[in-house]
Amino acid sequence: MNLEIRKILNRIFPRRLVIPEALLFFSLTIFLTSTAEAYIGPGAGFAFLSSFLVFFLTFFLAIFSFLSWPFRLLFRMIKGRKAYQNSRVDRVIILGFDGLDPELAEKFMAEGKLPNLSRLKKEGTFCKLQTTTPAISPVAWSSFMTGCEPSKHNIFDFLSRNPKTYLPDLSSARIGPPRKFLPLGKYRLPLSKPEIRLMRKSQPFWKILGDQGIFSTILRVPITFPPEKFAGHLLSGMCLPDLKGSQGTFLFYTTNPERVQKKEGGESLLVKREGDTINTFISGPENSLLKKPEEIRLPMTIKFGSDPDKVTVKVSGQGFELQKGAFSPWIKLSFPAGLGMKVRGIARFYLLSTQPHFELYITPLNIDPEKPALPISHPFIYSSYLAKLFGSYVTLGEANDTWALNEGVLPEEAFLELAYSFHQDWEKFFFNALKKTRKGLVVCVFETTDSIQHMFWRYLDKTHPAYQATARLPSGARVLEELYVKMDELVGRTLEKIDQKTCLIVMSDHGFKPFRRGVNLNSWLYLNGYLSLKDGVEQSEEWFKQVDWTKTRAYALGLAGIYLNLKGREENGIVEPGEESQKLKQELIEKLSGLKDQEKGQVAINRLIDTEKIYHGPYRDNAPDLIVAYNHGYRASWDSVTGKVNRVVFEDNKKAWSADHCLDPALVPGVFFTNLKLDPKNPSIMDIAPTVLELFGVRVPKYMDGKSLLTEEPKKFVLSQKELKEKEGKKVKSHGKRKNR
Repeated sequence: MNLEIRKILNRIFPRRLVIPEALLFFSLTIFLTSTAEAYIGPGAGFAFLSSFLVFFLTFFLAIFSFLSWPFRLLFRMIKGRKAYQNSRVDRVIILGFDGLDPELAEKFMAEGKLPNLSRLKKEGTFCKLQTTTPAISPVAWSSFMTGCEPSKHNIFDFLSRNPKTYLPDLSSARIGPPRKFLPLGKYRLPLSKPEIRLMRKSQPFWKILGDQGIFSTILRVPITFPPEKFAGHLLSGMCLPDLKGSQGTFLFYTTNPERVQKKEGGESLLVKREGDTINTFISGPENSLLKKPEEIRLPMTIKFGSDPDKVTVKVSGQGFELQKGAFSPWIKLSFPAGLGMKVRGIARFYLLSTQPHFELYITPLNIDPEKPALPISHPFIYSSYLAKLFGSYVTLGEANDTWALNEGVLPEEAFLELAYSFHQDWEKFFFNALKKTRKGLVVCVFETTDSIQHMFWRYLDKTHPAYQATARLPSGARVLEELYVKMDELVGRTLEKIDQKTCLIVMSDHGFKPFRRGVNLNSWLYLNGYLSLKDGVEQSEEWFKQVDWTKTRAYALGLAGIYLNLKGREENGIVEPGEESQKLKQELIEKLSGLKDQEKGQVAINRLIDTEKIYHGPYRDNAPDLIVAYNHGYRASWDSVTGKVNRVVFEDNKKAWSADHCLDPALVPGVFFTNLKLDPKNPSIMDIAPTVLELFGVRVPKYMDGKSLLTEEPKKFVLSQKELKEKEGKKVKSHGKRKNR
């Protein structure tokens, strides 16, 4: 997820979505109703289960599963035979490497560093994969799963704008509090259910497969929260919140007053050491069960001993030792809300230093997958099953804490260590699914490639402003190469697990380009008379606070969108629909297309795209009016995304977040590898869904915009490593027999 978008979401949603109310509503629901009814289906709301109820529910379902398995097995056998009667394959495996760049992949393949991807290229198929417009992860992955362009699935950015307030909302889900409450002393008990609604429309192709009896396991695909019901297993990915309801809020403790200043994407606490003890707290979710909601705080004590590089932490009824420069395992945290209810989370701790100042980092508070406070998987207990099998694991949709690295809280080495530890867990889930899915679909998306490229691209170019400002890691120049090598090794291990009846697809949603200079579109609109500030004001704070909407004709929001202040649509719209709005759009297209950064002598914006001309679906009215296609090296500035307006249009990007993909989609295609020998013509990410459906012999719905890449029966499958060895062994035996003769 884009760094500045996380900043927006972290600031807005803890206040506006009232997530803990939803948690507590289902706490009470489960507390007051029979356990047999404790399952809360996807989309119904948040569920909070005590450990006893989780155990009881799991026990109940296990007994039911045991008693019903003969009937289910018979039903699956009958349906399964019919499901695969027209299938060309037994399995399809999709490895999604978010942001894997075709140019870097080709470079490393040419250098002989990616043997497995090179083999797929030589014996199967490799080509660039068209991304979506705009080239933003939630948009692209939504098109991947639905086979549709954005106006048919309703996702146009990480954010969607609220036309009444001009503020952003999370584009993927709507979450709201219950409407009715019962007062009970200092508490208020919810009497109606909260809202939790998936805003992505259309249906993913694994739902279509499931309707035909084909089973799927879907792991961490973006925009799958809240999870939908279908015939398979699913673990939600990007846009799944943390326990505080944000998209990832880290905690930073220090005794140094100079380091406690405001941290974007996190909370800083100044603590005081008294002798060998620090007494502080962990700030948790808001307790909206109270009439006067307040943050739940867990007392935490840090003890210093004789070893200067170690401390002992006591929190949530447990004690554990921390070694300087080493991550703790996942620590379970229980936040009491009252009435015997608790909200459970997990976090990892990292001791940064003890002398001369104490500094401690704590990851965002993840939802405990073993006792989830809301539905993070389908079925609900699937996340618990994985936790029982592999132990605690990261559940936050945007797992890798890019903000902590960007703010100088987490060292680069620690960031990489944490990112790869998460990656290893996802690999375990993936290979477990692979082992247990002999027929059907397995999809796993790894965000490792995306977040590491965002943060370490600066090491590829020593002239990058971010390299000059933030480069500290001696081995930084090798980070991206090592990343691609690790992904190639994963492909190799996957090839060892497949056979001639398995189709393997390795793909990415977009590529990457350096982000050297930011463009503040709102400042440009202000300086050119399209956006107005209130009288006597020369600049606006975040969220357009000083903007005069009664005189504003256009504004920018999100990473690539420009909206007209349209009468009848926006709360204070002044632009008439029809001829006036069309004229204004054309005016902006002419002025901003080819916009030049005079200081650098480079074109910053290639073109503006009129969404009326590219979108034709039922949700087109929710799209931006114009999409900005930035040139190589440029992107919306940090200030522009947060609605700041001033007189600065162009500025250097000096943050560690040094590369991006939110620019002209033609510049950032993804990759497409497969073990099928195909001859695709300019394939698109929308083509994956119809291709998989056709591989399984399932009719492609007419509403899909993508087209199957199977113009004929697949010419050939690349042999697995095992089959290659068997083939080579047969050749050796045959050669030996001929020699003996």
